[in-house]
Amino acid sequence: MRLWSLHPALCDRQGLVACWREGLLARKVLLGQTRGYKNHSQLVRFKACTDPVAAVDAYLHVVQQEATERNYKFNVTKLGPELPVPRIPVTSGQLDYELEHLRRKLAARSPDRLDQAAVVRVHPLFHVVEGSVEPWEKT
Repeated sequence: MRLWSLHPALCDRQGLVACWREGLLARKVLLGQTRGYKNHSQLVRFKACTDPVAAVDAYLHVVQQEATERNYKFNVTKLGPELPVPRIPVTSGQLDYELEHLRRKLAARSPDRLDQAAVVRVHPLFHVVEGSVEPWEKT
């Protein structure tokens, strides 16, 4: 499961679709509707929120908006309403790690998108704080 801290505009088609599907899985986990992935490291920051499901929904609404801009049809009815939620901190080191990870993926499968991933762009749910790679990241 990879729930990018980066803006979904940086993802290629495969990455955007995977982010949507994995976000929906995360939502089901947080709702108690799965048997697996219950303690997945990517969920730590969402579980720390006052309303974890609303936070994942806020995350996914941005992914869905990016999909709509690309003329993809992601079913927004799978989400709850778009509610205001507090922004989640993410470290600068985490963003740098994710950008390099994404760039490796793009180089292999969508090299034409590498230029778009030249600079960190943060998903609007997150706000940047100084620090190294997050402790929950599997490096």
